[in-house]
Amino acid sequence: MKLLKISLLTLFLTINFAPLNAQSKTKSYTLKKGHVFDIIFLNTKPDTKQKLQHYFKTAFPVAEKMGYHRLPGIGIKGSPTQGNYHPESMIFGYWDTLNGREKFLHDIQKTMPDFHEERRNIWSTFNLTYYELKQDLSFSINPEKFNIVTAYWHKDKSSFQKFKKEWVQKMKKAGGKIEVDFIEGASPFGYHYNPDYLVITSWKNKTDFDQFYKENLKMDHSSVKHVNQFHIK
Repeated sequence: MKLLKISLLTLFLTINFAPLNAQSKTKSYTLKKGHVFDIIFLNTKPDTKQKLQHYFKTAFPVAEKMGYHRLPGIGIKGSPTQGNYHPESMIFGYWDTLNGREKFLHDIQKTMPDFHEERRNIWSTFNLTYYELKQDLSFSINPEKFNIVTAYWHKDKSSFQKFKKEWVQKMKKAGGKIEVDFIEGASPFGYHYNPDYLVITSWKNKTDFDQFYKENLKMDHSSVKHVNQFHIK
């Protein structure tokens, strides 16, 4: 079981039984143009350690042969600041190519016919978005800062761009910084979670974020279809 916990810490850093002090250091991420970056929001069911062990042992060797690389995950702290979804973990990974990413979900069922069923047995939510990178990407998450993930879905792209521009201006004025942002993602069938704009911002402290948060809530949201927002550590 000790080896299993070490493996899970590497694979999914913030699953239920990962130690809290595992997130005491800055996490840095560097990817290349053409890589495909996975972002997964998870909630893990209780009493699933044996199923997790089987899943990792069976699925991950296949994924790695197809170009998958594990990256440190992030814990989600407290209740969401906006929206109706409360995942416990934000998992990162990347694939060497888009073909490998898409082919995996088809080929894994040859090795593990109950792959999708087992995911449902282990995770009560498993929401995946992936992004084919058009340029090199480098960012970091410093747990000493107050870090926020915001996901927006728009009603109309043109009017949302005006909202987004104002949002960014207010965020920067309040002392926030964009660590990384994403558009034009994709989600596999059965795992749909594809916001039109996903951004990670960092703040010196919660007070600075709260100042922006109050102004954000006052904005005209008529172009926004939905939002999720989480504090990550």
